Amino acid sequence: MNVGILNSGGDAPGLNAVIEGAVAAATARGWTVYGFYDGFEGLLSTPEDERWKILTTENCHNIRSTGGTILGTTNKGHFTVKSGVDGRVEIAKEVLDQSKATVERLGLSALIVVGGDGSQTIGLELRHIGLPIVGVPKTIDNDLGATDYTFGFWTAVGVVSQNLDRLRTTADSHQRIMVVEVMGRHAGWIALYGGLAGGADLILIPEIEFTMEDVVKKIELLKALGQREIIVVVSEGARIGGQLITLNEETKGEVRLGGIAAFLSTKLQTLTDIETRYCVLGHTQRGGSPIPFDRVLGVRCGAKAIELIEKGEFGHTVALSRTDIVSMPIEEAVKKLHLVGEDSQLVDAAKEIGVSFGDTHSAYGGPF
Repeated sequence: MNVGILNSGGDAPGLNAVIEGAVAAATARGWTVYGFYDGFEGLLSTPEDERWKILTTENCHNIRSTGGTILGTTNKGHFTVKSGVDGRVEIAKEVLDQSKATVERLGLSALIVVGGDGSQTIGLELRHIGLPIVGVPKTIDNDLGATDYTFGFWTAVGVVSQNLDRLRTTADSHQRIMVVEVMGRHAGWIALYGGLAGGADLILIPEIEFTMEDVVKKIELLKALGQREIIVVVSEGARIGGQLITLNEETKGEVRLGGIAAFLSTKLQTLTDIETRYCVLGHTQRGGSPIPFDRVLGVRCGAKAIELIEKGEFGHTVALSRTDIVSMPIEEAVKKLHLVGEDSQLVDAAKEIGVSFGDTHSAYGGPF
């Protein structure tokens, strides 16, 4: 049996682990794995311009420990989705036809799509034209409702935590406010877990509306108690008065978030008269070696994808449920975002230990 695999969308620590897991499991069955370069663009191969390579246990040996992806990935190109009839995405017919021709020419019995909700939606479009698709969910944002955690998330949280440790010492030395912007788009999981692990004083996330007044109240309280440094973690998708801060750019039809840390830094220095600096962690959260949890999760997801192919469960994606890797229809996996609940135990615990979310209920919360 011949199977294909591709990575699409943003990179995430653990992508290579998925590839290694899938290749090892497929090779054990005597199958051949074709790895497509640069996401779905690799499906536009021709005999004169092949965009794939054969993956073996030899050329994938222990790549689970490395970041990025040996196959490359992209969130641009011919497969950029647009809304069609009834919200269904539309991809140019000639692009779909060429993709199907590539799969048939190579004799692929299945194609593993490793990507987020947008990539899985593209995978569904390929499924609709008859291609045997199996999905593996991928996003550092941890915002897919189908799975408890996505690989790459915990590595990103570790990056945030480690950087807060470093920023705290310099902020303490100069008695500064430090505003740290993290990724996550419209979900606050990276900010919440990273902020808690790194001892942030304020955590501002998309799911909880905050005001500058309440943020300033918390800072003034901490300074009155003699705290030298103030650490504010803000998710790129947090809103000020319901307004998103964007870079006025679009990617895959979505606005590119960013700039909220710079905005907050200027505001806070004006309102508090305390020297304020900001730091955007950006793609450091995506890069580097994945932590052991993400390596193991990635390998398990890759191996499970091969198992689904063996069982003929096409149109399904793998997912982590408690301690097990399970499968579910891709439609179910992408229809609901996994967001932080405002009344969740995690948020309550953060408030109990004195973390403010910039809202009235937590401005004076905690042990103070």
